[in-house]
Parts: sequence; structure tokens; C-alpha cells
Amino acid sequence: MSDWLIFRGTDLPHDGIQNLPEAPKWRQFGEVKEEQRGKTFQVRPNEIELVNAALYLRRPLLVTGKPGTGKTSLAYKVAYELKLGSVLLWPITTRSMLQDGLYRYDAIARLQDAQGKDNTRDIGKYIQLGPVGTALLASSHPRVLLIDEIDKSDIDLPNDLLNIFEEGEFEIPELARLPKELQPVEVRTYDGSVATVENGRIRCPNFPFVLLTSNGEREFPPAFLRRCLRLTMENADVDALKKIVQAHLGENVMQEAQTLIDKFIALRDKSNAGDLATDQLLNAIYLVTREISPVGDDKERLLGELMKYLTSTEGI
Repeated sequence: MSDWLIFRGTDLPHDGIQNLPEAPKWRQFGEVKEEQRGKTFQVRPNEIELVNAALYLRRPLLVTGKPGTGKTSLAYKVAYELKLGSVLLWPITTRSMLQDGLYRYDAIARLQDAQGKDNTRDIGKYIQLGPVGTALLASSHPRVLLIDEIDKSDIDLPNDLLNIFEEGEFEIPELARLPKELQPVEVRTYDGSVATVENGRIRCPNFPFVLLTSNGEREFPPAFLRRCLRLTMENADVDALKKIVQAHLGENVMQEAQTLIDKFIALRDKSNAGDLATDQLLNAIYLVTREISPVGDDKERLLGELMKYLTSTEGI
């Protein structure tokens, strides 16, 4: 049985998990993951230009591309290089609505806590700003807001975002209705801090850097596109892949990695065969360049599994 196996499928418990090495750099979590994504992402000239245009114009940047081309990583790169703090992430689903991004009001918890008392003064603790709402708070510099996979949303969400993108402000009705003597109100933010809201209205003095990603699964209305700058992310070429591998895995793997990079490009560029993502290449190189790694038929079989097309069952 191969020495690289930790789980062996036997009927005897053992302590093999103690041999599990540190996670790959791209699979670490928390602040470490954000910093790593920002440091290692390789940016191309056209991407640099569009990011700067979006910063100057205070316009959202709509980034379209195939899975694995680095759409979301671009947001982390901007936040890391410009020291804009943690990225405010809003992952979109078919059920996402505008208010999910702006704020959440827990009316049920407030009612339960009231128990017949007037807890109007405590309303702020039942309101939490969402990623969009937090991005629009007053700050000394713009925040980075990542709205991920906007093309998965309900058909109305892009249009609902139009006024937010144009005006850079919104109202929280539950706070706006409060009398003057109860203003301002402290509320929780998406990233765990506390913000002060005056008269129920949040206005941004610095429009956030907004990056929306799309896999190109749907068309967007012209009114929405007019308010965005648009960038199409292309597949990384040979030189870019080498830089990505070196940034994540170091120079010492490059000799063995070259063969896998060549195979990866040949598979990816095969006409109408399917899509491959860059992290599939990283996964493969990481596993086969370790001191203890699969060899022979085990190695080839594992590479075939790791390099399966995202849109078909083919592989190496």
C-alpha cells in the first residue's frame, strides 16, 4: 500500500492523522487565506487598467469569466495591495434579495425580548448591516465589496441594485421612524464592529470598490450594464501559470511542475472538451511533488481524477 495514504480503509483505528501535513497555502482560512489570495494572485495589464478605471470613476466592476480564472481573487488582490481591510463578501443565490445585502432586522428576537416592555431604545441590537450596507458606511478609505456570482440571482436583483450604485445610500425604515430623542442608533456591522446610524440613513462619503463576478450564465439589463465597467477574465497562459505555481508552491517544484503545466494547457485548450480551473493544476502539483507522494499507476490515476473537466467526465 502506498506510503502517502493517511486513510487506508482498514478495520483498525490508527493515528495516521498525525502525519497530515500543513494545508496548501490556497486552502488555509480566515485572515491568512485573504492575505494569501491577495499576495499570490497574478494580475494582467488589462485587469490593472480596469481596476484603476473603476477606482477613479467610482463605478462597480463586473468581471465575467469561466470558473477558476481568478474573478474573486482580483478583489482580494485590490484589498491587499491598497490596504483596504478585509473583503466584504456577498455570495449570491437564487433566493438573494437586496435587503439581504443591506441589513437584517430580527423582529422576532426583539418581540421575544420585549415581554410586554417598551424596548424601543434597544432596537439597534436587533439590526445587523449586510455586506453592502457595511461597505456604504463612512470610512477614511473605500472598502472592497465582492458580490459573487451575480448571474445566479433572481432576475430583479441587478435592477434593485441600480439606485444603490447610483446614489451610494439607503434607508433603514425601522430606524428612520424613531423619534429624534432616540437618534442616533448603534447597529452591528457585517464584519463584527459597531456603527452609528443617524436618522436611519446610511450615506457613503467614499464609494466602495465593488467587484461583481459572473460566470456568463445570463444577460444583464442595459440599465445595469451602463452603471458598471466590464472586464472579461481570460485563461492564464504558460507564463502566468508558472508564476501562479511558483507563488503558491515555491521554486523547487518548477521542474516537475512543467510537465503538468504542459498537460494542463493541452487539456484546457482542447477544442470543445470542457473547462479546467487553475486550482485543479495546483492541487495536482501539490500532491505529486511532496516527499511522500503517489507513484506509478497510483499517480496517473490520481492525476486523472484531479484533472477532470468541470463540464464533462474526461481528464488526463
